[in-house]
Amino acid sequence: MHSIEELRETFAKYLNDQSFTQEPKNLYEPNNYFLQIGGKRLRPTLLLLSTELFDGKIEEALPAALAVEYFHNFTLIHDDVMDKAPSRRGYKTMHEKYNLNTAILSGDVLLVKAFECIGKTHGDFRKLFAVFTKTAIEVCEGQQYDIEFETTENVTQEEYIEMIRLKSAVLLAGSMKIGAIIGDASEENANLLYAYGENLGIAFQIQDDILDCYGDESLVGKLPGGDIIQNKKTLLLIEALNKDDGQLKEWISKKEFDQKEKLQAVLNIYDQYHIKEYALEQRSAYVQKSEQLLNQINLPGNKKTILKDLVNYLVIRDF
Repeated sequence: MHSIEELRETFAKYLNDQSFTQEPKNLYEPNNYFLQIGGKRLRPTLLLLSTELFDGKIEEALPAALAVEYFHNFTLIHDDVMDKAPSRRGYKTMHEKYNLNTAILSGDVLLVKAFECIGKTHGDFRKLFAVFTKTAIEVCEGQQYDIEFETTENVTQEEYIEMIRLKSAVLLAGSMKIGAIIGDASEENANLLYAYGENLGIAFQIQDDILDCYGDESLVGKLPGGDIIQNKKTLLLIEALNKDDGQLKEWISKKEFDQKEKLQAVLNIYDQYHIKEYALEQRSAYVQKSEQLLNQINLPGNKKTILKDLVNYLVIRDF
């Protein structure tokens, strides 16, 4: 078994070797730009890891890993367009560097290339295609819920968890299931691994919510408090609103405000209601669910240890 870091480096090298050189250059070059921005490459790395867990060859899984990375970046490009985001990880977003039409069309071709990669993958094509398409559809559903939440006054915790399950967790879980299928895992093991990844993915997103409020800018790579400034419906905001005596709603309703003043005021309200502690408890609950599912997967102890280490890699993190 390779380590998570070794698999990440293997995929990064493979991705670099797949640079787009086709014409028209103005369609493909923007994707080269966006893909080099980087990121953790979590999903393709977990796909390769899952293949190895069941003694599959990572060389046979690399096209599928590329497919999930292409799809993930397609969603980021279009998310940036919808959010009118000026930057990502310190770089200009695609629509800012090029233009809106280029971002839409280049993102579209990246999606199609993802399906092309699935078609080149070793394994049961029908099973792989079924998981990939189901995952892709659910991610779009999650994005739609996220958009609707912007104008929905009362969002419940259950609705929020379902949204992040669809928008974030299913792609992580689907990547692991695809890897398991390539490794010729049993259907039961593949499904258990999916459920394991799904719960870990929810914990991952809750940690992102926490880091947005309390993360170190030098580690996270962006100014803290973006979700608070935008009144974004997160687990923290939803719980705080459930306990609010009017202070928080007053800040949310303001159209004009000093960003630093609002950020500090809302964080003070969070502290008053122990919101960070609550979010950490919820994060831990999903980690525990993932561990319970892990115990049911038919794998040797040393391989389960690697999966247990994912908790530190994905959830107990500072960035």
